[in-house]
Amino acid sequence: MPDDSAPPGHGGPGPALVLWDVDHTLIRIGGGVSRALYEHAFREVTGRPLVALADMAGRTDRAITLETLRLNAVDRPERLLGGFYAALAEAAEALAGRMREVGEVLPGAREAVAAFAGRRAVQTAVTGNLRPVALAKLTALGMTGTVDLTVGGYGDDGSDRADLVRRARARAAGKYGFGFPGRRTIVIGDTPHDIRGAHDAGAFAVGVATGNTPAGALQAAGADIVLPSLTEHALLAHAVDGD
Repeated sequence: MPDDSAPPGHGGPGPALVLWDVDHTLIRIGGGVSRALYEHAFREVTGRPLVALADMAGRTDRAITLETLRLNAVDRPERLLGGFYAALAEAAEALAGRMREVGEVLPGAREAVAAFAGRRAVQTAVTGNLRPVALAKLTALGMTGTVDLTVGGYGDDGSDRADLVRRARARAAGKYGFGFPGRRTIVIGDTPHDIRGAHDAGAFAVGVATGNTPAGALQAAGADIVLPSLTEHALLAHAVDGD
């Protein structure tokens, strides 16, 4: 984790804020874990089994939760958000062992995060997951060492990913005492939602074709850089360094 006393580096264009998406960008966790999280939370808050689950790709837990509750004929779903979030966090902790069994760190992800640890960057997450869920996933796969999850943007911060980017930027500025204006905030993700959220918040958008979205679609969404995987992280280094 970065040193709390000062942002990394001195001089130059100012430190960068690197915002990593989690699922299908840094890690992949299959084995039905995502559905299991929602099945547990739904049963906890409604007392009945989950039937329909909203589309999850690139969306926030807030958006997924509200749509899932509506799909299952739950009236006034907003009133259940707090309880649902708590149940998701509880399920994530309980499923940590399963995450280790079926999860994987994607090629180049560990090396990319490590490479930026010594550069002029604060690294955190901007993810549709709730913070406890993101923490459980990344901890299970050993990916939390240099990523400061206290200053990220998470799935309960809103349904629009641009709001998550803005919240992460504000939290990082508050903790580290430096702003990360414009393209000094760099969002790295695998879906068009990540790209649009970055640009709507005035940030630099890096698309990584490690999920279900091909490189061409990420380019069409307006990504500033598109990479086939994080093994090609030299281009990311240029973005972080302001080159």
